[in-house]
Amino acid sequence: MNKNFIKKLAHELKHTENHILNTINLLNDGNTVPFIARYRKEMTGKMDEDQIRILQEQMEYFVNLESRKATIVASIEEQGRMTPDLKNTILSCEKMQDLENLYLPYKPKKRTRATIAKEQGLEPLANLIMLQKIISGFPLNIAKDYINTEKEVFTSDDALHGAEDIIAESISENADIRKFTRDFTYNNGVLNISVRKGKDDPQSVFEMYFDYSEPCNKIPSHRILAINRGEKEKILRVKIALNEEPIINYIVDKYIINRNSIFTENLINAIKDSYKRLISPAIDREIRNELTEKAEKKAINVFATNLKSLLLLPPLRNKTILGIDPAYRTGCKVAVIDKTGKYLEGITIFPHPPQNNYSKAKDILTNLVNKYNVDSIAIGNGTASRETELLVADLIDELQNDNLKYIIVDEAGASVYSASKVAKEEFPELEASLRGNISIARRLLDPLAELVKIDPKSIGVGQYQHDVNQKQLNETLCNVVEDCVNKVGVNLNTASASLLQYVSGLTSKTAKNIEQYRIENGEFHNRKEIKKVGGIGFAAFKQAAGFLRIPDSKNQLDNTSIHPESYEATQQLLDKFQVDDIHNGGALIKSRIKKERINMSVLADEINIGLPTLEDIIDDLEKPGRDPRDELPKPILKSNVLKMSDLKEDMILKGTVRNVVDFGAFVDIGLKQAGLVHISQLANKFVKEPKDIVSVGDVVSVRVVSIDADRGRIGLSMKDVN
Repeated sequence: MNKNFIKKLAHELKHTENHILNTINLLNDGNTVPFIARYRKEMTGKMDEDQIRILQEQMEYFVNLESRKATIVASIEEQGRMTPDLKNTILSCEKMQDLENLYLPYKPKKRTRATIAKEQGLEPLANLIMLQKIISGFPLNIAKDYINTEKEVFTSDDALHGAEDIIAESISENADIRKFTRDFTYNNGVLNISVRKGKDDPQSVFEMYFDYSEPCNKIPSHRILAINRGEKEKILRVKIALNEEPIINYIVDKYIINRNSIFTENLINAIKDSYKRLISPAIDREIRNELTEKAEKKAINVFATNLKSLLLLPPLRNKTILGIDPAYRTGCKVAVIDKTGKYLEGITIFPHPPQNNYSKAKDILTNLVNKYNVDSIAIGNGTASRETELLVADLIDELQNDNLKYIIVDEAGASVYSASKVAKEEFPELEASLRGNISIARRLLDPLAELVKIDPKSIGVGQYQHDVNQKQLNETLCNVVEDCVNKVGVNLNTASASLLQYVSGLTSKTAKNIEQYRIENGEFHNRKEIKKVGGIGFAAFKQAAGFLRIPDSKNQLDNTSIHPESYEATQQLLDKFQVDDIHNGGALIKSRIKKERINMSVLADEINIGLPTLEDIIDDLEKPGRDPRDELPKPILKSNVLKMSDLKEDMILKGTVRNVVDFGAFVDIGLKQAGLVHISQLANKFVKEPKDIVSVGDVVSVRVVSIDADRGRIGLSMKDVN
């Protein structure tokens, strides 16, 4: 691996070169990111999953860059145009764009005005103009010698224009000029956006961009994606406005070496033509593409951050839940699940128009609540959600059951799940319309276990997700799901194949094999038993074992994050501190280490493991079987309804963050529509990124600052709110 590349990565990731090289080797050996991050901390310097994935991306970029260099060098050498200096410059390139700019003069071309002029024999005239040595006479007279009617050069003007085309193309391929133009345009250009004729509908979502401009180097990502969409839908026109004079002057100063030459005017004409016809359009495309790439990356990162927060929402454990998928004409689909997520009973009620069977619907819900001792009701936030919430609040008031509460659940993706292969396999006897309500209930019981069954793009916590690179989005979101599943850990005896497939080292095939093994052989009794499952060999076992939990195993360590490869060292630790039951052992060990001032490095050496691994083992022993989600605030459950008419400015409310975007956060305060905390209202300080302040699922206190009942918009603030 290139030493400069390793050095650069070490600087960017703030790790030693040795840690970078170790991590690269671990990745190349087929280890997964979650496994490396959790169980190879000594080798990586405790790099987290995000850092390792950045390293992975940089590796891929480097490999592609080196491959492209080899292709370009071979191409230029084949043309017989390679020089030692050019080769060194190519091989030292660190950016793909710089590399392509160097290659531009040597890149095989389609027929252009310049190539046609060369075919007409006008290259010698172009070279003569570029030399600028002739200071007397007239260009037209000299150009006469290049008239060739057989090659369609009929006049001296034709010859001069053809020569200027050759010069214009040569100038446009100069890497220094392209770099200067690109940097100047990016730093000084302004994106001008206007509406196309006949598309100026004042109700358009693009109305704010009908006459809009913003500097290229300042426009935020979400506006780039909005503008791109408006342009794609043929509503907006977009162009980069710029004072071109400094660029023209730069090129003139670079090429005009003798102003007494008779060809000065021809050369200046070629320079202006080169900029306007060739350089400027190409640079504009480059900048628009770069702005789009940055915006897409930002949008994907926002989606990934929100998805991670959503997947790690705390489960509502040990509750019997009634889920409702609300609707009008087709009725509200109702399902009851038990404390393990098992489907108990389902039915459709019709409390809303056109049927309006309100009383009957309430009676059915009452019977279900009483029959199964329902603790919580989860209501989907789609069509008729508001009316269904009123029904449930009325029900709770009548029952006078202080323990019964309800919550609005984001139902994004529930319909996708309903029609999926996974849903059909889970509930083959149910129609697709009767499966979404089960998903809604299960999302409250265990968000992670349920949401992994749905395409991450359908979960609805991003911005402009349909406008970004879908391959990159999918890869990033799948990585997020993988990280979350392995962070939490999976119960090997209860997890679905949908959940198991995201465990480090497992695949969709081996996940299904595990399900089949449980059907045929019953529960797993220890981690080693997983080796009996088809497709799981030594490598897969090593990657997966630490993330699989078996609560009832005779070996208590099987219900911790401690990897089997560390069991022997862990036992030595337990023996040293005379601990039999690990449920009390971690705290005891920690206490004694502190009290007796035991040197952790010495202790790690004594049991032959690294210090980071020792620290993790002690943490695991302190809270065996711990779920990191349990330490987060629980979801807000309600028993009555908040109406828009109840809102007053300066009212303080509790809410749950539903989505975080570039310009702020949407907070569910109990109404059908979420309120917006604009980025300027998130904190009593400048906020660069909303995600630095809030995450999806956070329970926050907000103050109402504006109410627009007609448009259904609520402005909130988190400033000066206790």
